[in-house]
Amino acid sequence: ETNTLPFHPFEMQQGDILRMEKEHQVLKEQLKEAQEKYEQLQSRSSEEIGALKELLKKSVEETKVSKNELDWLNQDLEIKVKKWQQEKKENQDNLKALRNTAKKHTDSNDRYLKTIDEKEKQYNVYLNTCLETSNKLANEKLKLEELIKKSQDDCQECVKRAVKAEISVLKNWKETEVYKLNGIVANAEANLKMLKSLSSSASAAPMLKSQVDSWEVFISNVKKRLEKVEAEYEEKIQMVEKGLRICLAKTETVDLPSP
Repeated sequence: ETNTLPFHPFEMQQGDILRMEKEHQVLKEQLKEAQEKYEQLQSRSSEEIGALKELLKKSVEETKVSKNELDWLNQDLEIKVKKWQQEKKENQDNLKALRNTAKKHTDSNDRYLKTIDEKEKQYNVYLNTCLETSNKLANEKLKLEELIKKSQDDCQECVKRAVKAEISVLKNWKETEVYKLNGIVANAEANLKMLKSLSSSASAAPMLKSQVDSWEVFISNVKKRLEKVEAEYEEKIQMVEKGLRICLAKTETVDLPSP
Protein backbone atom coordinates (compact mmCIF):
# COMPACT_ATOMS: atom_id res chain seq x y z
CA GLU A 1 0.00 0.00 0.00
CA THR A 2 3.08 2.27 -0.19
CA ASN A 3 3.79 4.55 -3.21
CA THR A 4 0.91 3.15 -5.24
CA LEU A 5 -1.00 6.42 -5.56
CA PRO A 6 0.05 9.88 -6.86
CA PHE A 7 1.60 12.07 -4.15
CA HIS A 8 -0.42 15.26 -4.47
CA PRO A 9 0.24 18.08 -5.11
CA PHE A 10 3.68 17.07 -6.41
CA GLU A 11 2.48 14.27 -8.69
CA MET A 12 -0.35 14.47 -11.19
CA GLN A 13 0.08 10.76 -11.74
CA GLN A 14 2.10 8.05 -10.06
CA GLY A 15 5.83 8.24 -10.95
CA ASP A 16 6.12 11.99 -11.78
CA ILE A 17 8.84 12.55 -9.15
CA LEU A 18 10.78 9.53 -10.41
CA ARG A 19 10.54 10.80 -14.01
CA MET A 20 11.75 14.26 -12.92
CA GLU A 21 14.73 12.66 -11.20
CA LYS A 22 15.52 10.73 -14.39
CA GLU A 23 15.28 13.97 -16.43
CA HIS A 24 17.60 15.63 -13.93
CA GLN A 25 20.11 12.79 -14.38
CA VAL A 26 19.83 13.10 -18.20
CA LEU A 27 20.49 16.85 -17.98
CA LYS A 28 23.55 16.20 -15.81
CA GLU A 29 24.86 13.78 -18.42
CA GLN A 30 24.17 16.32 -21.21
CA LEU A 31 26.02 18.98 -19.20
CA LYS A 32 28.96 16.64 -18.76
CA GLU A 33 29.00 15.86 -22.50
CA ALA A 34 28.83 19.59 -23.35
CA GLN A 35 31.76 20.32 -21.02
CA GLU A 36 33.78 17.52 -22.59
CA LYS A 37 32.88 18.78 -26.07
CA TYR A 38 33.85 22.31 -25.06
CA GLU A 39 37.22 21.11 -23.77
CA GLN A 40 37.79 19.05 -26.91
CA LEU A 41 36.92 22.03 -29.11
CA GLN A 42 39.19 24.30 -27.05
CA SER A 43 42.03 21.81 -27.26
CA ARG A 44 41.48 21.23 -30.96
CA SER A 45 41.26 24.95 -31.64
CA SER A 46 44.42 25.60 -29.68
CA GLU A 47 46.19 22.91 -31.64
CA GLU A 48 44.85 24.33 -34.91
CA ILE A 49 45.93 27.84 -33.98
CA GLY A 50 49.38 26.62 -32.98
CA ALA A 51 49.67 24.61 -36.18
CA LEU A 52 48.59 27.58 -38.26
CA LYS A 53 51.05 29.86 -36.54
CA GLU A 54 53.84 27.38 -37.07
CA LEU A 55 52.79 26.99 -40.68
CA LEU A 56 52.77 30.78 -41.08
CA LYS A 57 56.16 31.14 -39.52
CA LYS A 58 57.58 28.32 -41.56
CA SER A 59 56.08 29.71 -44.74
CA VAL A 60 57.56 33.16 -44.07
CA GLU A 61 60.98 31.79 -43.24
CA GLU A 62 61.21 29.12 -45.90
CA THR A 63 59.27 30.33 -48.92
CA LYS A 64 58.92 34.07 -48.13
CA VAL A 65 55.42 34.06 -49.45
CA SER A 66 53.99 37.17 -50.87
CA LYS A 67 52.04 39.65 -48.81
CA ASN A 68 48.79 38.57 -50.49
CA GLU A 69 49.33 34.99 -49.47
CA LEU A 70 50.18 36.16 -45.96
CA ASP A 71 47.01 38.25 -45.85
CA TRP A 72 45.03 35.30 -47.08
CA LEU A 73 46.46 33.12 -44.37
CA ASN A 74 45.72 35.76 -41.76
CA GLN A 75 42.17 36.13 -43.04
CA ASP A 76 41.72 32.39 -42.97
CA LEU A 77 43.13 32.36 -39.47
CA GLU A 78 40.75 35.12 -38.38
CA ILE A 79 37.80 33.29 -39.88
CA LYS A 80 38.72 30.12 -38.02
CA VAL A 81 39.35 32.06 -34.83
CA LYS A 82 35.98 33.82 -35.15
CA LYS A 83 34.32 30.52 -35.89
CA TRP A 84 35.97 28.98 -32.86
CA GLN A 85 34.98 31.96 -30.73
CA GLN A 86 31.40 31.70 -32.00
CA GLU A 87 31.34 28.00 -31.18
CA LYS A 88 32.89 28.79 -27.84
CA LYS A 89 30.21 31.41 -27.13
CA GLU A 90 27.42 29.02 -28.16
CA ASN A 91 28.86 26.27 -26.00
CA GLN A 92 29.16 28.68 -23.07
CA ASP A 93 25.52 29.76 -23.56
CA ASN A 94 24.41 26.14 -23.74
CA LEU A 95 26.49 25.32 -20.70
CA LYS A 96 24.95 28.24 -18.81
CA ALA A 97 21.44 27.18 -19.82
CA LEU A 98 22.15 23.59 -18.76
CA ARG A 99 23.53 24.79 -15.44
CA ASN A 100 20.43 26.94 -14.86
CA THR A 101 18.18 24.00 -15.72
CA ALA A 102 20.19 21.70 -13.46
CA LYS A 103 20.00 24.24 -10.63
CA LYS A 104 16.27 24.59 -11.15
CA HIS A 105 15.77 20.84 -10.97
CA THR A 106 18.08 20.59 -7.96
CA ASP A 107 16.08 23.27 -6.16
CA SER A 108 12.83 21.52 -7.07
CA ASN A 109 14.22 18.20 -5.87
CA ASP A 110 15.32 19.74 -2.55
CA ARG A 111 11.91 21.35 -2.15
CA TYR A 112 10.17 18.06 -2.88
CA LEU A 113 12.38 16.20 -0.40
CA LYS A 114 11.62 18.79 2.27
CA THR A 115 7.89 18.52 1.58
CA ILE A 116 8.09 14.72 1.69
CA ASP A 117 9.82 14.89 5.09
CA GLU A 118 7.11 17.24 6.42
CA LYS A 119 4.35 15.02 5.09
CA GLU A 120 6.03 11.97 6.59
CA LYS A 121 6.13 13.71 9.99
CA GLN A 122 2.45 14.61 9.66
CA TYR A 123 1.68 11.01 8.70
CA ASN A 124 3.50 9.72 11.78
CA VAL A 125 1.54 12.16 13.97
CA TYR A 126 -1.76 11.05 12.41
CA LEU A 127 -0.75 7.40 12.75
CA ASN A 128 0.06 7.79 16.43
CA THR A 129 -3.23 9.63 17.00
CA CYS A 130 -5.09 6.88 15.15
CA LEU A 131 -3.41 4.19 17.25
CA GLU A 132 -4.24 6.02 20.48
CA THR A 133 -7.83 6.46 19.37
CA SER A 134 -8.02 2.81 18.36
CA ASN A 135 -6.71 1.67 21.75
CA LYS A 136 -9.14 3.99 23.52
CA LEU A 137 -12.06 2.68 21.48
CA ALA A 138 -10.95 -0.91 22.11
CA ASN A 139 -10.96 -0.26 25.87
CA GLU A 140 -14.38 1.39 25.66
CA LYS A 141 -15.65 -1.53 23.57
CA LEU A 142 -14.39 -3.98 26.19
CA LYS A 143 -16.15 -2.03 28.94
CA LEU A 144 -19.37 -1.90 26.92
CA GLU A 145 -19.18 -5.63 26.25
CA GLU A 146 -18.79 -6.24 29.98
CA LEU A 147 -21.77 -3.96 30.69
CA ILE A 148 -23.82 -5.73 28.00
CA LYS A 149 -22.94 -9.13 29.46
CA LYS A 150 -23.88 -7.94 32.94
CA SER A 151 -27.13 -6.47 31.60
CA GLN A 152 -27.89 -9.73 29.80
CA ASP A 153 -27.24 -11.70 32.99
CA ASP A 154 -29.46 -9.30 34.94
CA CYS A 155 -32.13 -9.56 32.24
CA GLN A 156 -32.03 -13.35 32.36
CA GLU A 157 -32.30 -13.24 36.13
CA CYS A 158 -35.27 -10.86 35.88
CA VAL A 159 -36.89 -13.14 33.31
CA LYS A 160 -36.46 -16.12 35.64
CA ARG A 161 -37.94 -14.15 38.52
CA ALA A 162 -40.81 -12.96 36.32
CA VAL A 163 -41.53 -16.55 35.22
CA LYS A 164 -41.56 -17.70 38.83
CA ALA A 165 -43.87 -14.83 39.75
CA GLU A 166 -46.25 -15.58 36.87
CA ILE A 167 -46.32 -19.28 37.76
CA SER A 168 -46.97 -18.39 41.39
CA VAL A 169 -49.84 -16.08 40.44
CA LEU A 170 -51.36 -18.68 38.12
CA LYS A 171 -51.10 -21.38 40.81
CA ASN A 172 -52.73 -19.07 43.36
CA TRP A 173 -55.57 -18.28 40.95
CA LYS A 174 -55.94 -21.97 40.17
CA GLU A 175 -56.06 -22.92 43.86
CA THR A 176 -58.59 -20.15 44.54
CA GLU A 177 -60.87 -21.27 41.73
CA VAL A 178 -60.48 -24.96 42.64
CA TYR A 179 -61.20 -24.20 46.29
CA LYS A 180 -64.29 -22.20 45.30
CA LEU A 181 -65.62 -24.89 42.95
CA ASN A 182 -64.84 -27.69 45.45
CA GLY A 183 -66.83 -25.76 48.04
CA ILE A 184 -69.78 -25.51 45.68
CA VAL A 185 -69.51 -29.24 44.93
CA ALA A 186 -69.35 -30.06 48.64
CA ASN A 187 -72.42 -27.96 49.42
CA ALA A 188 -74.30 -29.43 46.45
CA GLU A 189 -73.40 -32.98 47.47
CA ALA A 190 -74.62 -32.25 51.04
CA ASN A 191 -77.92 -30.95 49.68
CA LEU A 192 -78.20 -33.95 47.37
CA LYS A 193 -77.54 -36.31 50.24
CA MET A 194 -80.24 -34.63 52.31
CA LEU A 195 -82.75 -34.82 49.45
CA LYS A 196 -81.99 -38.48 48.88
CA SER A 197 -82.54 -39.17 52.57
CA LEU A 198 -85.86 -37.33 52.44
CA SER A 199 -86.92 -39.19 49.27
CA SER A 200 -86.47 -42.51 50.97
CA SER A 201 -90.11 -42.40 51.99
CA ALA A 202 -92.50 -43.54 49.27
CA SER A 203 -94.81 -40.57 49.69
CA ALA A 204 -92.06 -37.93 49.21
CA ALA A 205 -90.11 -39.70 46.46
CA PRO A 206 -92.17 -38.45 43.49
CA MET A 207 -92.09 -34.85 44.71
CA LEU A 208 -88.27 -34.78 45.28
CA LYS A 209 -87.14 -36.78 42.24
CA SER A 210 -86.93 -33.72 39.97
CA GLN A 211 -84.93 -31.83 42.59
CA VAL A 212 -82.54 -34.77 43.04
CA ASP A 213 -82.00 -34.94 39.28
CA SER A 214 -81.39 -31.17 39.12
CA TRP A 215 -78.80 -31.32 41.88
CA GLU A 216 -77.04 -34.28 40.24
CA VAL A 217 -76.87 -32.39 36.94
CA PHE A 218 -75.60 -29.29 38.76
CA ILE A 219 -72.87 -31.26 40.54
CA SER A 220 -71.80 -32.85 37.23
CA ASN A 221 -71.57 -29.42 35.52
CA VAL A 222 -69.54 -27.95 38.39
CA LYS A 223 -67.10 -30.91 38.28
CA LYS A 224 -66.70 -30.47 34.54
CA ARG A 225 -66.11 -26.79 35.12
CA LEU A 226 -63.54 -27.69 37.78
CA GLU A 227 -61.68 -30.00 35.39
CA LYS A 228 -61.73 -27.34 32.68
CA VAL A 229 -60.37 -24.65 35.03
CA GLU A 230 -57.58 -26.95 36.22
CA ALA A 231 -56.66 -27.88 32.63
CA GLU A 232 -56.61 -24.23 31.46
CA TYR A 233 -54.41 -23.09 34.35
CA GLU A 234 -52.06 -26.04 33.89
CA GLU A 235 -51.74 -25.20 30.19
CA LYS A 236 -50.89 -21.59 31.02
CA ILE A 237 -48.35 -22.68 33.63
CA GLN A 238 -46.65 -25.01 31.13
CA MET A 239 -46.52 -22.24 28.49
CA VAL A 240 -44.88 -19.85 30.97
CA GLU A 241 -42.35 -22.55 31.99
CA LYS A 242 -41.44 -22.99 28.31
CA GLY A 243 -40.70 -19.27 28.04
CA LEU A 244 -43.76 -18.29 26.04
CA ARG A 245 -45.27 -14.86 26.58
CA ILE A 246 -48.94 -14.99 27.57
CA CYS A 247 -51.48 -12.47 28.69
CA LEU A 248 -51.59 -12.99 32.47
CA ALA A 249 -55.34 -13.03 33.21
CA LYS A 250 -57.73 -15.09 35.25
CA THR A 251 -59.74 -17.78 33.57
CA GLU A 252 -63.24 -16.44 33.26
CA THR A 253 -65.75 -18.53 35.22
CA VAL A 254 -69.48 -18.35 34.85
CA ASP A 255 -71.42 -18.84 38.04
CA LEU A 256 -73.69 -21.81 37.59
CA PRO A 257 -77.07 -21.20 39.18
CA SER A 258 -77.82 -23.79 41.79
CA PRO A 259 -81.25 -25.54 41.73
